[in-house]
This record gives sequence, structure tokens and C-alpha cells, in this order.
Amino acid sequence: MLQAVPAADERDENWPFTVERATPAIGAYIGGIDLREPLGEPACLALRRALIRYKVLFFRDQEITAAQHVALAQRFGKLEVHPVFAHHPDHPELVLFDKSGEKRGHENIFHSDVSWREVPSMGSILRCVECPRVGGDTIWVNMALAYQKLPEDVKTRIVNLQAVHDMLPLFGKVLSPEQRVGVRTRNPPVTHPVVRAHPESGEKILFVNEAFTTHFANFADTTAFRFGFDLKLAEMDLLQYLFRQAAAPEYQVRLKWEPNTIAFWDNRAAQHYAVQDYYPAVRRMMRATIIGDRPV
Repeated sequence: MLQAVPAADERDENWPFTVERATPAIGAYIGGIDLREPLGEPACLALRRALIRYKVLFFRDQEITAAQHVALAQRFGKLEVHPVFAHHPDHPELVLFDKSGEKRGHENIFHSDVSWREVPSMGSILRCVECPRVGGDTIWVNMALAYQKLPEDVKTRIVNLQAVHDMLPLFGKVLSPEQRVGVRTRNPPVTHPVVRAHPESGEKILFVNEAFTTHFANFADTTAFRFGFDLKLAEMDLLQYLFRQAAAPEYQVRLKWEPNTIAFWDNRAAQHYAVQDYYPAVRRMMRATIIGDRPV
């Protein structure tokens, strides 16, 4: 377990950058920092504290190279290589999102990146290379707040539930039958707690998402039922109810992208949704994803 990092406070005058909150629930704009330069330990720790507090950090006007992008992400941990998405030719840790009239985006679903891994990601750093003047925004959701605001009876129902996460229902459509076999062998479904604890802040987080969570692993162990269809309908109703928490605007922030804008989010505590309202315009992004910890 990682050592706890104190929560950030935008009034902390010792920070080597400025902080402007984006919404009451989530997000902050970070200024006065040049991400082309190597991060020193004080700045790295301060950014990590801010990330834990605000869940997603936004940086404008950061014209970094692919190598600088990778170096920045590596200051926060080891990086993963995605098994499906296209990679930068010189930096396999960088995922390329290249959408246009020839290739429509499909990330318009609330999700937590790679929750289908046994060890999901700690966070992602996404840079806008090119985007339409209007459209193509991204939404992030504070899932710690989503859990906090659940009715107490719902918290009681889900406290011991485990959920299954699987990559193939979403990614299978872009793979050939042969590729599906290989991806399934290397990435079988995994089980995570429905309510996870943040390893640094201790916050409880609602950790199911409609992109990758398929069902509860132990719902029958926690619920009385008469018939099998009663059980399945109750499971589906509860799971859909939990999915819908991410759609509440009160828990969200929405970013309008500009070239060289960077978003750095805590994937343990936030979900996101890439709005697909810009087709057939061009939207090109690069993302580095930092390996995290096993949810508990």
C-alpha cells in the first residue's frame, strides 16, 4: 500500500504552481508550471497531492514532445502498454487516439481505464494534439463523491459485493476472432470490490463502470430470492442504478480541449466520458497510463 499523501489545498502558498478549481465536485486548472522541464521531487509530490484532492488536473499550453510526455508520466510510476489501441511508433507506452471522417470514436461511455486488469491504472495523462474548434469535450466524474452521496441502505447492500470486469464486450468489436482468442487468453475477466478504498487518501470509491463491469460475482450470496429470474432482475437493477451515478452533473467536470492541453486524472477515483459530437472533424490525442495497485 502506498504511503498516504495529505489532501491538497488551493490556498497552500508553498506549492510551485497555481490552482484554480474547475467545479465544486472535481477538477482544477494548474498554472505556472512548464511540463517540458523535468519535474523535481517537490513539484511531483505537490502535483500528486493535488491529484488526490481534485481527481483531475488540467494544464493549458503545454507543447511537449512524445518523449517528454512519457518522461512526465514516468515520474508517477511505471507505464503500461495497451493490448488493443494503436501506439506511438517510438514510444509504445503512448496510446494514439486518431479520429476523423474515416474513423469514428467510440469512447462515449462512462468508464475507468483498464478496470479489466487485475491491477488497474493509477492514472492517465492525456494530451490534445489536434481537436475541433467546437465539440470533442471530455467529462470526468468524482466517484468518491458518488459513493458518499449514495443512500445508506444502498451502501449497506453493496459493502461486500464483488464485481466482474471484462474488456472483450467493448473491445471485441474491433478484433478479429483470432485476435479475440489471444486477447482473452492474456486478459481474462477479473473481480474487484464494488467499493474500493483509495490507497493514498483512504476515501471509499464506487468502482463499477458501464464499459467494463459485466455483473456481480457474489450477488446470490448476499440476496434472498424466490426464483432465478427474481435474482437476475434484482442484480441488473442494482448494477444499472450504480452505473447511473456517473451521469449526475453534480459529480462532474467538463473540459473543452485546445491543442496542447493536458489532463491528468486519478483513475482510481474518477471515471470519464469522451463526447462524440464532432464527427467527421479530426481529433488527435496521446495518452500515457500509469500502472496502479490491486483494488481492495
